[in-house]
Amino acid sequence: MERVTKMVSERPVVIFSKSSCCMSHTIKTLFCDFGVNPAVHELDEIPRGRDIEQALSRLGCSPSVPAVFISGELVGGANEVMSLHLNRSLIPMLKKAGALWV
Repeated sequence: MERVTKMVSERPVVIFSKSSCCMSHTIKTLFCDFGVNPAVHELDEIPRGRDIEQALSRLGCSPSVPAVFISGELVGGANEVMSLHLNRSLIPMLKKAGALWV
């Protein structure tokens, strides 16, 4: 849990992902299309990725990826991010976090 807390505090937007997950790819593409440069941690490619995945599950991420954190706070997975985007709250949240300047 401490490792996840440290990782999400290092950048305004952090995405935990798996390289083979299509929803993770969609969320990463959405943020990049906005001009956000998130820290992306591919859990299937990093050491102790399974431990991080278990910690994300304990935090309430279900499924565990994608897991998006903005300003160190868990936003949620693909459904939550897309809901924020559709109700026009995501971009203001990104601006407030300092991840988007326009």
